[in-house]
Amino acid sequence: MATVVLATGNAGKLAEFRSCFEGSGVRFLSLKEIGFEGDVVEDGTTFRENAEIKARAVASFLERNPGRAATVDAVLADDSGLEVAALGGAPGIHTARFAGPGATNSSNIDKLLRCLEGAADRRARFVCTLCLLRRRGESGVSEPEFFEGTCEGTILEAREGAGGFGYDPVFRPEGREVSFALMDGAEKDRISHRGRAIALLRRALAG
Repeated sequence: MATVVLATGNAGKLAEFRSCFEGSGVRFLSLKEIGFEGDVVEDGTTFRENAEIKARAVASFLERNPGRAATVDAVLADDSGLEVAALGGAPGIHTARFAGPGATNSSNIDKLLRCLEGAADRRARFVCTLCLLRRRGESGVSEPEFFEGTCEGTILEAREGAGGFGYDPVFRPEGREVSFALMDGAEKDRISHRGRAIALLRRALAG
């Protein structure tokens, strides 16, 4: 069984990864389970840069704490966000902090709906970039491997459903009649930006 540390403090993301890899022989550990504390400064300008920053921060922690790293095969980081056409691609890499420091899912959605009030163009897409660093024992980690997925859709005028996390209640994927928040986990995993990136990751880990 491969053991991968997921470099996120987002419980919703961790649950999605564990669900997508159920029965695959890949086990995901949280940052809490390896004793990683503190925040990582995500000062990149793209999803790819920020994903790599997070992955390297956790890999460096494992190198400094070999006892915690003994059973870890790789570190995986996810950086993802929402790009809204009418907002010039915002919130983009600032998706989690769209409403400012200390933003919550609810406050981010409230700001988004205010920004789009009366807008005819409500096209948007979710983007996910995964960065995988395979551990090479005492020689450090491999070169980063990236896996990317997108999901096109529209922003609703009001919340629809209470499931999922983040902007799920106001994002309706293209070709569907309901928001992400009203979909069951398996359906969302098949079509979401993260689900598509994970499908590419699964093939790489199986190779």
